[in-house]
Amino acid sequence: MYTEHPSKPAAIWLPWLLTIVGLVVGAGVGLASGAQPLILGGAIGTILFVMTFFLKFEVVVIGLLILRTAIDCFITLQLPTVFAIGIDALTILYLIVQLFRRQTIQTDWFFWWFLGWWLFQGLWLVLMALGGLGLGAGFLADSIREWIRIFSWVVAYFLAMQMKGKIKPRTFIYGLFWSLVVPLTVAVIQIIAPNVLPGDLNLNGSSMQGMDGPASEGARIRGTLGHPNSFVTYTFMFMSLTQWRLSQEKNKLFWGGLLGLLAFFFVSAKALYSLMMLAVLILVLIAPRLSVLKMVGGIIFFILIISLFGSTEFGQERLGSIGKTPLLNPDIDVTRAILLSKGDNNSFNWRIAQWYQLLGEFNLFPWFGYGLGVSIKISTNDLLPHNDYVRALVEGGVVGFASFMSFMTMQIVRLVQLWRNAWNNSVQRGFCLALLAIFMALPAAMLTENIWTHTMLLFYLYTFMAIAGWDWSDTTESDGRATTPRVLGQNRT
Repeated sequence: MYTEHPSKPAAIWLPWLLTIVGLVVGAGVGLASGAQPLILGGAIGTILFVMTFFLKFEVVVIGLLILRTAIDCFITLQLPTVFAIGIDALTILYLIVQLFRRQTIQTDWFFWWFLGWWLFQGLWLVLMALGGLGLGAGFLADSIREWIRIFSWVVAYFLAMQMKGKIKPRTFIYGLFWSLVVPLTVAVIQIIAPNVLPGDLNLNGSSMQGMDGPASEGARIRGTLGHPNSFVTYTFMFMSLTQWRLSQEKNKLFWGGLLGLLAFFFVSAKALYSLMMLAVLILVLIAPRLSVLKMVGGIIFFILIISLFGSTEFGQERLGSIGKTPLLNPDIDVTRAILLSKGDNNSFNWRIAQWYQLLGEFNLFPWFGYGLGVSIKISTNDLLPHNDYVRALVEGGVVGFASFMSFMTMQIVRLVQLWRNAWNNSVQRGFCLALLAIFMALPAAMLTENIWTHTMLLFYLYTFMAIAGWDWSDTTESDGRATTPRVLGQNRT
């Protein structure tokens, strides 16, 4: 598609013009507030960063994505919120500038579907403001916050699409592996010397201790990700991508070692639902080319993970707790599980009690629910639902639940499409399969966990999903064999 570009001088000088204007405004703000050095310095630093963002777009975007994992635990300082708002503002500014310069904006059909779906979620903001939901306008700020949080995923997808043609897909993906360095380093310290770490990074003194169950869970490893369950899904994502990378490399020692390290931390977080995710991941990865060797390897790996999970007293306690629930014990029905949840410290039983209570609230406002991000407000235990399907029903009603399920379905459809369209045995097809395995494992985890609240996980996943849709046809992105131009209707080999 032909896109008219401005003259070269205009393209070069526009970022500088924006910088100068911003610098003047920043200086004016500093002088107006009594010439405070911190305010003036912050304004100048912000303008210089914006200038760098436009001049070194690819470097800054990758750098910000890598930085994201280092700040997630600093909730009390609001760093994740500031980061998200800053990224959203930069992206909107980038879009305005690109349109002004009449530059090409890279999109695909899934982006427009994603954006349209997000805009549709704004219906619940309008309904809440008009008093048409289970909770009144006094909770509108919570719903707006949730709406903006979801927007950050759309932004991640959009930014990744703008890198198309400017950087090779594998280079981008490999660069994001550097995001592992800080959380894994902190995780190691949390194991060998937890008291050395300050604040929320310290397992023994963290304010996060006991938020998802008994206080003993404070000993679970979480790196820099604020909560062990967020750390589990993050390591799970990179386990799948590392396995993809391992299958492409001739020298498998390093990537095999990284996969083992990630598996160790995956187990150390002691999340019971993670075993179900792992089972789905293994099934999806071996299904396209099922063989005895792959099946045996998958079974051995799964058994090894379960063995490591149950190697500690805490892990054994979590595994044993399943037998005290209606899931495996026919003598315990839902009513008894709810009664037992008041004193048995069984996380599955108190989940059943919570779901029962929330579904009762759903029956009062079944069509449009209570509003985005407010399920915790109507929960009697002041916790999130620990079931994203229950959350979708309570917050969005039947309409919102249908919207949520359509979104989950379209993600799978998109990845299956990309996987089918990629060349057999190509790097791109393997990458699409790795992502597909993750996205198919998440719905299973959503049965007992708040996956929808794992902001950073989804931030990365939609970045990777955008990359999966790029053109990987360059010979350097193949499996080493020369590729030939595609002809409409030609069979892939």
